[in-house]
Amino acid sequence: MAQMIAACGLDCAGCPALIASRTNDQGLRERTATEWSKAYGFECTPEMVNCHGCFATDGVQIGHCADCEIRKCAVGKKLKNCAACGDYPCATVSGFLANCPDAKRNLDALRG
Repeated sequence: MAQMIAACGLDCAGCPALIASRTNDQGLRERTATEWSKAYGFECTPEMVNCHGCFATDGVQIGHCADCEIRKCAVGKKLKNCAACGDYPCATVSGFLANCPDAKRNLDALRG
């Protein structure tokens, strides 16, 4: 699958929640739920491992993505992602990018 860059710069194409949703892979949902429960210290169930992507309009986004301020800003400005914003990098995305260098690399590459 080609890159699918979210508003924040994460590559959704590699997210197991998106992959499981697109392929209806219950085994992947179960493995991901187990991994995320251990890694992030909360009870993640297979039913929670569904996502249609950052900009899906049906409301199926994984975890925090549905309420993400970065996503809300990009949607409000009708942008594909933060790389397309004249204010990049703003205060809304800077803190996230400081903790997620892969996302920053993706956005910086898109800005060229």
